[in-house]
Amino acid sequence: MVGDVRVPSWQAMTGEQIRRWTEALDHLATMLPLGAITVIVDGHTPHARTLADRLATALAGVGRPCHRLTDTDPLTDDDIWRADRGPNTVALADGPRWRARPPVESWTVAIWLRTEAPSGGDDHGDDADIVIDLRDPCWPVIRHAAAAIADRHRWYVSESRAFYGPRAETWDTRFGDDLPAYAAAVTDAVLPAGATVLDVGCGTGRALPALRNAVGPTGIVIGADITPEMLAVAQASRRNGDAVLLLADARHLPLADNVLDAVFAAGLITHLPDIPAGLVELARVTRVGGRLVIFHPSGRAAVAARHGRQLGPSETLARDPLHALLAATGWRLESYEDPPHRFLAIATRR
Repeated sequence: MVGDVRVPSWQAMTGEQIRRWTEALDHLATMLPLGAITVIVDGHTPHARTLADRLATALAGVGRPCHRLTDTDPLTDDDIWRADRGPNTVALADGPRWRARPPVESWTVAIWLRTEAPSGGDDHGDDADIVIDLRDPCWPVIRHAAAAIADRHRWYVSESRAFYGPRAETWDTRFGDDLPAYAAAVTDAVLPAGATVLDVGCGTGRALPALRNAVGPTGIVIGADITPEMLAVAQASRRNGDAVLLLADARHLPLADNVLDAVFAAGLITHLPDIPAGLVELARVTRVGGRLVIFHPSGRAAVAARHGRQLGPSETLARDPLHALLAATGWRLESYEDPPHRFLAIATRR
């Protein structure tokens, strides 16, 4: 709960916190489309004005003209903006009033600040162009940017690491109860003894012991993750055993073609910036006949409820879209389960 907590001044933050704010602002400033646009910063938070002020400074730093509007400005201010705006000027507003009445009839970019876990479907992040996690006012993280606005390849790595890195040490405390579910999913995947398997997006390595048991002493287990802190926890917990740990982006794996017998992907697929390209990359490193195990320790409905949203039939992990997506990227869907307690889909490399 944010309450009356304000974003600290630059002087009150550490050097690392300042760098995080600066990096996120730089991403925002460069991802906004060219032309005379309106950007509205909103959210159930007192932080909207601070972020808008700092974004205005960042825009000035990249030479982008900016006209600043606040929730307390009179409505006549947008008439002034209409008269004065240039061909590349950003109208930067904050507050719910501007979201309800955008100041210009041009493309409006909505930035939603998420400061607490969404519940009850009242988080407007689902229809925002950009979503920023600001639960820690010293640590903004871009969690979503519409593809029409920004190339996710440019911000995906830094923002993923910024989100998961600080959570690594407490990740197992929060989700340690999931270990039996991981072990059950690996068992149900029926991986062959002696196989070479990759846990892609392995995090703190919760699946690694089960994978080692499945493939036996002659098998090879690899864990890959994009976040150094997650791999450090996996190493410190000794959960990795004799698994090879790789700091690697799932989109560009440092592996040769056709070297894996199986890929285990827990909670990864929907986080890939380009899901088809990611699945093609996983197919590249997997032998024909090898398996892809897509897993989550909660069913889709349970995950959607936690995030305050409804499931739709066209979502990536719904049965028919997933079947088509896998077929188009080198896989054949063999089995599909989506009960409340887990999601498990198993595909074979064609």
